[in-house]
Amino acid sequence: MAIVTLHEVAKRYGDNPPVITGIDLEIRDREFMVLVGPSGCGKSTLLRMIAGLEEITLGTIEIGGRVVNDVPPKDRDIAMVFQSYALYPHMSVRENLDFGLKLRGTPRAEIDRLVSEAAKVLGLEELLERRPKELSGGQRQRVALGRAIVRKPAVFLFDEPLSNLDAKLRVQMRAEIKKLQHRLQVTSVYVTHDQVEAMTMGHRIAVLNAGKLQQVGTPLEVYEKPENLFVANFIGTPPMNFIRATVSDGTLAARGFTLPAPAAARAALASRQGKPVVVGIRPENVVEPGRRTTGATAQLQLTVDLVETLGDEVVIHGSKGEDQIAFKMDPHNPPEFGGKVDAIVEVDRIHLFDAETEKRIAE
Repeated sequence: MAIVTLHEVAKRYGDNPPVITGIDLEIRDREFMVLVGPSGCGKSTLLRMIAGLEEITLGTIEIGGRVVNDVPPKDRDIAMVFQSYALYPHMSVRENLDFGLKLRGTPRAEIDRLVSEAAKVLGLEELLERRPKELSGGQRQRVALGRAIVRKPAVFLFDEPLSNLDAKLRVQMRAEIKKLQHRLQVTSVYVTHDQVEAMTMGHRIAVLNAGKLQQVGTPLEVYEKPENLFVANFIGTPPMNFIRATVSDGTLAARGFTLPAPAAARAALASRQGKPVVVGIRPENVVEPGRRTTGATAQLQLTVDLVETLGDEVVIHGSKGEDQIAFKMDPHNPPEFGGKVDAIVEVDRIHLFDAETEKRIAE
């Protein structure tokens, strides 16, 4: 298999500001790495540089211990699945699968074996004689995956392959891709702007913003200990609540209320007396009275600004003075718009960030 290593990789078009800046990243052998970030953050450009479809401006890229900066795409031992299915409409599924192998001069018997294996893995055996127009979106995406599988590459590259599918099919296909990668044990790099997709699929995720790498870690590591405000806001649904506060004698004084500081952060806050911080509170760490809590708590009374019904729960958007807090409640007894609702904050699960640098304050 293959390790993919990026060292100080940068990309600039002409005299414009760089779109990728100093990326250092090692993708482990057989790992499923997800590059995630908002549109325009540079994740697809980074993937295309790994593939050799974009030249790098600075830095080095290694695949399997070999520097590939000047190696053409066809010689990098990679296979790429694009956002568009890119299938040949006049060819059958079988012909789409074996076309690349024919171009490489693979013997006919070997082509038949590889196509048969891929079709079996992806459930395409009954569809081999159909043309793309006779397939559903999910079936077309499986054919695109099959075309990559038959090449037996060292690295799979996925560029937002599910973005053209409806919500239900996306859930189904991301499960299929994850199971496929686990079965094939091929190093994989997957690009998406969907943080739910990233969290559910990746062994590790790399969060990018404005061409810079923000954080790399397992989904749980990134979720529980975001390194800065951007990551904290980007990862999590509903997003984290942010409240500006001032450190004051072991408390966090916001505009409309005061919270005790988390016990684990008190030492770090001792030198920040009177200084501003950003308090991050995940919606799931704010609960209605009577619900089970963990650690120290503080009670707030909020004014209800919005109620979002999601079926098994409702998301309450409340306010206290100028501060806004969203949290989840049981759907069977939601509060009224404009009414008051009590909420319990799990203090020891609060996240704290420096108001100037936006970096996490270490506990």
